[in-house]
Amino acid sequence: MVKLDNEKGSICISSEVITWLAGDAATRCFGVKGMAGRAKENGLVQLLRRESMTKGVTVRSNDDGSITIELHIVVDHGVNLAALSESIMNEVSYKVSSATNVPVRQVDVFIDSMILD
Repeated sequence: MVKLDNEKGSICISSEVITWLAGDAATRCFGVKGMAGRAKENGLVQLLRRESMTKGVTVRSNDDGSITIELHIVVDHGVNLAALSESIMNEVSYKVSSATNVPVRQVDVFIDSMILD
């Protein structure tokens, strides 16, 4: 939960809202197949359905009021991974901070799997 105070009162934004915004922004980037999740039984990476995309996102609040976002994704084969990761970092940071007015300190992208089409 992130709490923003201003002269008129307080606004509380749940972590679930931020994870949904981050997951949505990441999955809209070219080359991203979807969010990744690990199966508890065997630890294998699986591609999550659109309804479950928040499971591949972790949001942590920092002491200075900013947030750090961690994304686990599955990508298409043949994309430039460095360029894709940088694009995701920029897009997620922009979308989350503009929608919530919460500063994003860091976006960490973990590429867990690649899909061959």
